[in-house]
Amino acid sequence: MDTVLKTEKRPFWKQPAVWLGAAGWLGALAIIVLFDGRSDVQLSGGGLANELIGQAMSMLFALLLVGITVLITRRRPAVSWSERTASRAQTRIETAAFWGYLAVGLLIGSQLGLGLHLHGTIFGPRRVVAISEVWAWTAFNFVYFAVIPYLVFRYLGYSNRQMGLLSGNRKADVLLIVVILVIESIGELTGVSAAIFDLTLRQFLLGGALSFGLHLFGTGLPVMVSIYAILMPRYVQLTGSSVAAAVLGGLSYAIFHLTEFWAVYDSPINTLVSAAFVFSQFFGPGLVKSALTVTTGNAWVHVWAYHAIAPHVTLDTPLIVRFFRL
Repeated sequence: MDTVLKTEKRPFWKQPAVWLGAAGWLGALAIIVLFDGRSDVQLSGGGLANELIGQAMSMLFALLLVGITVLITRRRPAVSWSERTASRAQTRIETAAFWGYLAVGLLIGSQLGLGLHLHGTIFGPRRVVAISEVWAWTAFNFVYFAVIPYLVFRYLGYSNRQMGLLSGNRKADVLLIVVILVIESIGELTGVSAAIFDLTLRQFLLGGALSFGLHLFGTGLPVMVSIYAILMPRYVQLTGSSVAAAVLGGLSYAIFHLTEFWAVYDSPINTLVSAAFVFSQFFGPGLVKSALTVTTGNAWVHVWAYHAIAPHVTLDTPLIVRFFRL
């Protein structure tokens, strides 16, 4: 059997989930344009035109990475997703209950001022961030979204292999990781991440190591366990389609970021625009992570290829250097 995407009954471009995802992303951009100047939501501060260009380029680059992932994995055996979940009825219950748990965690985090990204990530800080807040963010996200879900599903009888935490082809996974990591890093280091070159060697080494560790535990592992180890196999089971599951994975990744530090929810317009920006910003990266997972069956691949190092070392090291006054 060829790559998992070729086992679908219909080509991916004929699947409703693909067109719904595309329509949702375009709809988000339309909302941003429609309410430009009427909301308090600000991201980069570069103006509407620059923001839309940035969002479009980000999505195109994400689709490029998805295409490269499918190309590299085209000869790999399809993942046996049916062996990773229980019956459809039990899977529905598990998925609904787990999303209820995640919603509570996101709500608690928002009340504490803690999102799935550290304050200042990507768009720069809007206020002074204490070191204690950085440690609190790391600890809360790691325990609530990674440790507890992992232990619960292990208690329910799911093995590490069923949760995609063991590689079925380590050599092929490493190759995919290296290719995606190199391409993503080049894209960042020639653009928004160029600030890392302004650091001293000491700042780069200490700040880079600290940024890697903090973001691995604060966002990388929480996302991996919650979405790609637990939800992804259930999405495949419930939809019967790895393509639809990948789209749901991208949507789930966006939902995880509804509590970003720049989001404003104090009015209907601000709420609508914040949600639109979250979807347009994070659906593409979530889709890449989903593609890396559904084609390999290994939830770790996206962590090393497209999260822990790029962007959270290449992009966020200067932020950590600033917070820790290195």
